[in-house]
Parts: sequence; structure tokens; C-alpha cells
Amino acid sequence: MVVSPPGRLFNRELSWLDFNARVLELGRDSRLPLLERAKFLAIFSRNLDEFFQVRVAALKEQLSMGAGGLSSDGRSTRTQLRAVRQRVADIVRVQSDVFTDELLPALREAGVCIVHHGELETGGHAHLDRLFEERIFPVLTPLAVDPAHPFPYISNLSLNLVVVINDPVQHSPRIARVKVPPLLPRFLELPDDHVVPVEQVIAARLQALFPGMDVVAHYAFRVTRNTDFALNEDEVDDLLEAVETVLRLRRLSPRAVRLEVEAGMPEHIRDLLVRELEVEAADVYTVRGLLDLGSLWSLYDLDRPELKLPRWTPVTGPRLAVRESEQAPDIFASLDRGDILVHHPYDSFATSVEAFIDHAARDPQVLAIKQTLYRTSGDESPIIRSLISAAESGKQVVAVIEVTARFDEEANIGWARILEEAGVHVVYGVVGLKTHAKIALVVRRSNGGIRRYSHVSTGNYNPSTATLYEDVGLLSADPELGADLTDLFNVLTGYSRHSRYRKLLVAPVSMRLALLALIRAESVPGGRIILKVNNLVDPEIIESLYAASASGADVDLIVRGICCLAPGVEGLSERIRVRSILGRFLEHSRIFYFAGDESGPKYFLGSADLMPRNLDRRVEAAVPIAEPALQRRLKEILDVDLEEGAAAWLLRPDGSWVRNAPDAARSTQQRLQELALLRSAGHDDTGD
Repeated sequence: MVVSPPGRLFNRELSWLDFNARVLELGRDSRLPLLERAKFLAIFSRNLDEFFQVRVAALKEQLSMGAGGLSSDGRSTRTQLRAVRQRVADIVRVQSDVFTDELLPALREAGVCIVHHGELETGGHAHLDRLFEERIFPVLTPLAVDPAHPFPYISNLSLNLVVVINDPVQHSPRIARVKVPPLLPRFLELPDDHVVPVEQVIAARLQALFPGMDVVAHYAFRVTRNTDFALNEDEVDDLLEAVETVLRLRRLSPRAVRLEVEAGMPEHIRDLLVRELEVEAADVYTVRGLLDLGSLWSLYDLDRPELKLPRWTPVTGPRLAVRESEQAPDIFASLDRGDILVHHPYDSFATSVEAFIDHAARDPQVLAIKQTLYRTSGDESPIIRSLISAAESGKQVVAVIEVTARFDEEANIGWARILEEAGVHVVYGVVGLKTHAKIALVVRRSNGGIRRYSHVSTGNYNPSTATLYEDVGLLSADPELGADLTDLFNVLTGYSRHSRYRKLLVAPVSMRLALLALIRAESVPGGRIILKVNNLVDPEIIESLYAASASGADVDLIVRGICCLAPGVEGLSERIRVRSILGRFLEHSRIFYFAGDESGPKYFLGSADLMPRNLDRRVEAAVPIAEPALQRRLKEILDVDLEEGAAAWLLRPDGSWVRNAPDAARSTQQRLQELALLRSAGHDDTGD
């Protein structure tokens, strides 16, 4: 691994926190509809939860084990933790202020009132009293804390009340804990459409849990625990069993990494929690207002369309649209005429990728379907239903399921078992490498013999995220691409050291070297590079981009999240610009552009971010886009993303982010919606 000299890289953890601060900034944006702002506050909270469960937990683990070493920007583990804590305290304070002082009053004015239990009229109290008796009280379990009752285990991310009680007989104070059961809705609706936080309803009826005692006070708190348990696949006999063990460990993690407490909690109660949970005082975050604003997602389900952005209905490209003379398009015939590029959620996932797999499952000429599955969907998955149908009809069906995909392990294990029962060949990829490539291969009989049809994408085969994540994918009948996917699936399902591919860039065998060579080829005066990724962390890639800039190449980087590269630094990166785009859709596609030589420009799309884990420890795939019409389509996407007057965040040489054109009337994503509508109406020459 390349180690850059000090001062050349930004800190990864702090850069991620900067990304989440940009999410928070959308929650502050008064031009957005109110429920959209609430959604961004919820996303900010959920993001921060995961950051503590994984990244902060890893830093604390390193510290406890005495692991040495410095971060890419030269910080010790202790120094990183100190900087993270300060940054988190600052942005959480901003979040609390935005929610309490701005969003709550605005929602109330719009008729969505999150009211405190104490504000309710008599009728509201009566309604909540009935709810408490019928649905809440039966599932509550008060737990005493005394010599006979040790401090209870506080589960990860649970919302709790610590209750101070006085025994009127013995005249002695007592402490108890009441967990807010996660099966209860966080907000309870009243007949007048107002809502009340469930913990306040419980707090108002604590006397029912402690009859004969005096309830003196109560305070809300929440604990975050380490959920990042290492799994050494080389020492595992049964991967599913090992992953299930990790899930059990995660549910009962011994290490707490964050304690959130409501403002006003007395110092002696906070000290008790710190002592019993074995956290440091620096791990305590005092929150003004409600804890766990991730639950604001539930407000987004309210039937108030005027408080949300207009609903977007994905379009279907002309070559995938149903014609009057047919019940469904012949996707294979369409692909025989040329490749198709799809851009979700602007292009419909259902009428492209889902239809491709469904068509393959129903076509009697199809012999085999092979597919990777990284993040599966919940209870309903049309693609998995198609794979099951194909297997039941006698086709060879292979599903490479990544059961170690963090926070999706349980769903993936469930689908793996269902698929196996249906006769699908389920495998878990290569030992020691996560399978992150998004690929599908269909093998079909035709008049000319066997033809192979391919799908390579930047996004998961998940219908839910396909409406929320921005991704690009290629549908193709190219024989060389089909041969490459055949070889790659053989690596994933059998024993193979295949490393030479005709078209695909594959990690960890060839992608890093290929990208470095492509960057090096542009490292000349007039060279041009555009990279669109989620995260840019890899030191070797960053150093190669610095070299390209120093050699006279112009470099534009579109990085949604972490960016460790310092742009615009004199003598280092004057010709590099970095921007971040955030909006209603999560920017998720990875697109690589290199101006090329007389042979023409080079475009790639694929699953890999520019991080050591993606390039060295995961199976990733990127495909070149050669057809001029599809290259124009990718150029259109990149041009819109880089438009001078479009709203985006620009990274400065000192590591700060500034919002460019915050008052722009139209966002990048709105422009892409307009282009999708024009394309579906036939006003387009860039192919689909």
C-alpha cells in the first residue's frame, strides 16, 4: 500500500463526518418541503448511528488493543477519536437546534404537530390512556437496579428511560430502567392528526409500572454498541453458521461506544450510566430535544403530498417499451440490435433489469441464469421470485449471495435458504473476498448456437433502493463481455485463478493496475479525467491523480461521500476540482472517463469505489462502454453533474466544503428527470 507524505491526504473519518454534515445541511434548507427536510434529518441520524457502530467502534478497539500506526493524515488513534468527538458534538448540536427551533414550529404551522404529552387537552390524554392500557403497558418491563438486580444489558440503539423512584416506606431512592419496546411506533397518532413521542406517553404513566412508589424523575437515554465483528473466513467451516454467530454477537455486543442522554439529566444519573455501561465521559453526547431523530422517517409516511417533493415515476426507454403489437418487448431481440444503458431511478428498474431477469426465467430457450446478490430487498423481491421460477422450470440457476454484506446479513441468509430450497445453486463467493460486483449472465439457445446476455451495474438488484439510489447499468449481448462474465462466475462458484479478461476490469486482479495505467496515460498536457464515485480514499490512486495534475491534466472528481484528496493545492493539485452532489436520490453510480488518444475516449461503469477495500479485498467489476450513443449518454450525465451553475458542494484546499449555487432554481437531479422525460418521448439521440 502506498503511504503518502503528511499533509497530502485528508482524514477519512473527518471527511465522512463532513459528508454527513452536508446531509444535515439539506435538513436545514428552508426551500425544501418540510417532510423532505425531516427525512434528511432522519438520514443524518441513521448515518451517524452506523458510523459509531463501525468506524468509531474500530478506533476504540484499536486503542484498547494498543495497536500503533497513524492514519493517512498522520493522526494517532487517540487524536482521531478526540477530533471525531468534537466534530460530532458540533453537528449534533446543529441538528438539535434545526429540529427544535426550525422544523418543529414549521411542521406545527403546516398541521403536523409533534406535541409534548404535557401540552395535550383532556381528550388527547384519554385517547393515549386507552392506547397505553391496551397496547403499551402489556409489553413494558420495568427493571430495578439494586444489589439484588444488577444493571441490565442495554441493547444497541434502544431508547430507554432511567427512572428515579422513592420508596415512601423505607424513604430511600431507587433507580430503574424502562426500555421503550422497538415493536411500538415511535410516534403515536391522535384523532386530530397530532403525534406524540411514545416515550413521553410511557413517562406520563410510569406510576402504573411502580405502584406504591413515588416516581421522582425520568430521563431518556440511548446506547450505541460495537457491531463490527471480524470474520476470518479461512477458519470457518460453515459460512452461514459463522455469520449467524456474528449476528448474535452484534445483538449482545459487550462494548458500548456512545451514550446519548437528554438535556437536563443530572450529573449523578449520567455518572451512573457511564460507570455501568463502561464508557468514557467523552463518549456521552447531550441532546436537546428528542433522541433518535432517525425515527422521523416514519413521519415521511404521512399522507401529506404537499409537504414532499413531487412524486417521480421512472420512465421506460423506447427500446424497452411495450409496442401495440406485443404484450411485452422481446428484450433479447432488442439486445441483439445493440447495447442498452439504463440510468436509475430516472429509467425504470422494473421495465429494464427486473424485466430482463423475468424474461430469461420465462423464455424456454434460456438454459442458465447466473447472478450476484449483495443487498437483497425485504419481503418482496421480483428478481428472486424470477430466479425461483427459473429453477423450478428446470433452468440452471446460480445465485452468488454475499451473506457478509454489513447490516443485510440476516435478509441475505433468509433469501439464500429460500433459493436453495427452490433448487437454485447458492454460493457465497471467494473465501476472504466480499463479492460486491453487480453482474448477471443469461445463457440462451438461438439459431446461431448459444448466445450470452449480460447485465453489469453500479447498483444492487434491489427494487426498493432502485427508486432511491442513482445508478447506471449496461444490458448487452456482446460475446466478449458474456465470455468475461462466464469466466468471472467460474471464479466465484468454483476453483479458478483466472485473471485475464477481454473487456472487464476485475478487482482484485486487474482493476487497480488498469485504472493506474489509464490515469497515467492522461498525465500529459491536455489530459482529461472525470471520476464519479461514492468515496475516494485509496492513497495510490490519489497520488496518481496528483501526478496527473502536475503533468498538465485536468481532473474533475464527483465524490458523494469521503474524499481524502486535497484539490487545488499549489504545487500539488492545482488542476483538480472536487464536488459533491446530494439530493432526493442517493448518488451511487461509479463512472470513469478518460479522454484517450486518437482511438477515442474511454468510459467505464462499475461497482467499485476508489478505496483499498474495493480494489484489494472485494470482487468488483467495471465494464467499458464503447458504443458512441451510450458514451454520449454517459457524457450527458457527467456534463449535468459538472454544470457550472448547478447546486453542489465544492471541496476547498483546506478540506472545508462550500455550497456552490445554493439558490439554483433547478437541481442536477431535476435536470436529469427532465432529460429522462424527453428521452421517453423520443426526443433523444443518445440511445437508451
